[in-house]
Amino acid sequence: MLRRLFIKNFVIVDRLELDFEAGFGALTGETGAGKSILVDALSLALGERADAAVVRQGADKAEVAAEFDVADDLAAWLKGNDFDCDTCLLRRIVDVSGRSRATINGSPATLAQLRLAAEFLADIHGQHAYHALLRPQAQRQLLDAQAGALPLATETAERFRAWRSLREARERAELDVSAAAQEREMLDWQTKELRTLAFDPVRWQDDNQEHRRLAHAASLLEGAGVALALLDENEAAATSQLDEASSRLKSITEYDATLKEPAELIEAARIQIDEAVHMLSRYRERLDLEPERLAELEARIEAVTAAARKYRVAAGELPDLLTRCQLRLAELTLAADPAALAAKENAARAAYEEVAGRLSECRRRTAGELAGAVTTGMQQLAMTGGRFEIGLEPLSEGGVHGLEEICFLVAANAGQPLRSLAKVASGGELSRIGLAIQVIASCAGQAPTLIFDEVDVGIGGRVAEIVGRMLRQLGQERQVLCVTHLPQVAAKADWQWSIVKESVAGQAISRVEVLADEDRVEELARMLGGVTITETTRQHAREMLG
Repeated sequence: MLRRLFIKNFVIVDRLELDFEAGFGALTGETGAGKSILVDALSLALGERADAAVVRQGADKAEVAAEFDVADDLAAWLKGNDFDCDTCLLRRIVDVSGRSRATINGSPATLAQLRLAAEFLADIHGQHAYHALLRPQAQRQLLDAQAGALPLATETAERFRAWRSLREARERAELDVSAAAQEREMLDWQTKELRTLAFDPVRWQDDNQEHRRLAHAASLLEGAGVALALLDENEAAATSQLDEASSRLKSITEYDATLKEPAELIEAARIQIDEAVHMLSRYRERLDLEPERLAELEARIEAVTAAARKYRVAAGELPDLLTRCQLRLAELTLAADPAALAAKENAARAAYEEVAGRLSECRRRTAGELAGAVTTGMQQLAMTGGRFEIGLEPLSEGGVHGLEEICFLVAANAGQPLRSLAKVASGGELSRIGLAIQVIASCAGQAPTLIFDEVDVGIGGRVAEIVGRMLRQLGQERQVLCVTHLPQVAAKADWQWSIVKESVAGQAISRVEVLADEDRVEELARMLGGVTITETTRQHAREMLG
């Protein structure tokens, strides 16, 4: 469960440190006070996209940190991703440019990792989440999530795409047999040419280096010879000159010791020049013009250069070109064999149908269970006689999402026919049905913390009290946080906070008040009575709490 939430410079919150309790907690306050901002801050810590607009005016960055209890499944995930698993502290910082960084237990984390961790921690239901349920995609994802079949749905989509790709390949092959034959002939010739060339990147570098050496062999021999002559072979060679200088200095150093140092330097230079002469002599002896080898290398380099120019690629890309030609040739060869192509297509279709069939079975089993639970929830929410069903309409050939289309069907009252949820006329009915679906979906999930952000919009009176009871009952098993404007819902909470907006130094600031018993009476009386609160309103609030 959520233990602590730290918020700093987030929208109109300057600094908040909140300690949460178990059970059902209600967050109340005037419209615009910042109740939903707490939910937005928690969403940011759980991996929602960042926006520079969340940084409070005048601040350089916003910061949110949320600490949760660690259950066994979360501890295993943390350990598997190299995070400390003794606690779970999610932290997010957003700067004024909109850039953000995240950590898990002090270690840098990606947004994807935050979202994966969030699956073990909390479910957040927005105030208009039921509108998303009008979309077929959301209905399908909810059913698959309830069935624990999301991985199976992903595999089904992958198998369908593989089958469709092979089907399209067969159809293309059937439409243009002659063009495929010409392309296959050309690729066969290109592949043979590139194989014969046998280009190797390492050998190519060695050949070029050796070619440069042999191509300049005459210049290298001449240069080495001139250097040897100047250093040792001419009458006025450097070695002779240094010998003369060294001998002269040695003969007079006994008269002036300061000449000893330059004499030693000349002797050291003489030793180094002797070494250079020795190395040049060996180089000249080893160096061979090798005209035949030079011609062989030039032919090899010309062949590679010509092939690269012909196929309009760099020389180093010739191996990749050969691989692409081989793959395409294999495709065309297969396409030229209708029986083989059809066999691969049929195998892919069978693989798709096998996985999609298992997905359909999961959906059928879960659809009945979910429909029954939502129907029961509708009765509790004053929709007596209403029914909820999940339609699974078969597709003739299946699709990327499986063998059927999914449609949520509703009869809001007894005796009415089932209709698509998207065609439910009453906004109040839609909000109650959506609330029932969200509560049941939360019960089936594993997240220990459930957050409902004004999901009770569009209801009131007796139904609001029933919603409060449902959330209180849910709070016996999970930690439930609910942002609400309804006193009937707030009165059923185990604990209650009031979010208040005030002006400090000309800026709006949100703060949180933890409400004790009499404080709750005053807050509920405000929610009941509006501007003027009478003793009768307070008594009504006490009765609701009682």
